Amino acid sequence: MAEERVDVFTDGACSGNPGPGGWAWAVANGPRGSGGEETTTNQRMELQAALEALRALEGEVTVHSDSTYVVNCFVDKWYEGWLRRDWRNSQRKPVANRDLWEPLIDLYLSRQHEIEFQWVKGHSGDEMNDLVDAMAVEEAAKFKPSPSAETGSSPSAETGSSPSAETGSSPVGPVAPWPIDRAIAVTGVREMDDEQREALTEAIAGLDPGYDILVSGLRRGTELDGAELAVTHGVPLAVVLPYPDPASRWPRQTLARFQGCTSAAKWTVTLEGDPGTPSVSVKRRDAWMWTSVVGVIVVGDQAAANNLDEQGLGVIEIP
Repeated sequence: MAEERVDVFTDGACSGNPGPGGWAWAVANGPRGSGGEETTTNQRMELQAALEALRALEGEVTVHSDSTYVVNCFVDKWYEGWLRRDWRNSQRKPVANRDLWEPLIDLYLSRQHEIEFQWVKGHSGDEMNDLVDAMAVEEAAKFKPSPSAETGSSPSAETGSSPSAETGSSPVGPVAPWPIDRAIAVTGVREMDDEQREALTEAIAGLDPGYDILVSGLRRGTELDGAELAVTHGVPLAVVLPYPDPASRWPRQTLARFQGCTSAAKWTVTLEGDPGTPSVSVKRRDAWMWTSVVGVIVVGDQAAANNLDEQGLGVIEIP
């Protein structure tokens, strides 16, 4: 008699992205595994979880993951293009996280007739998904500083701090109050044409209101339009501002749109930028924002799309 197909659930967690992270996999009433790293990303932990599960399990296996980053690679066969282009993405840039993707894809191809990937909606009450989520979070917590090691200067979720212009240090600030693995940012040109606007509308309308989160800096143009579309389509909105009241001098009508989005936002993070140097503060805000999402919708800005792709983010590019 043929062996029954095994259903394994996998998940990854990360605090800060990059930051302390954990991965986990489990079979109901069966084996399980978990681990973590001191400095990693959510995407790497999702990949590690799937890789470790398939290394441990033989025969026919269905991997259930709430990461579209993992699942879509196999369902939509992203790997075929990567292999054809010698591990370059569609923008001809090196594939991010190749050190994990390569062994995972090799393993999958060697057992292609046995392995399936299936997306499961995260945080939706699925008992096994909740279990591996808790396991991954527990592993990540092992690498966090103990309370006694804290200085007491950590910023709140509302008022993070910015890096020093003199030191050029990495952006610091609050840990994102939303689940990073579900967050998609939006950025792009100041003025969209009709085709770009239609494509952005379709992209945001295609998000899952019960799972996905749209993160916007609310700059005029793509970011403000994207935030309004999220509100229209019921997608939870997160707003990241470089400093308090950045729209105070905007025209009245545009200011009203800005205020409507901030009022509708489920989360608002205001960093401690300097209004006297808005361009510098916005760049720092963007740097923080990219560490707090797993993907970005980029409209009309190929340079930004390439840069974000190189950072390992999932990029939805609207030319």
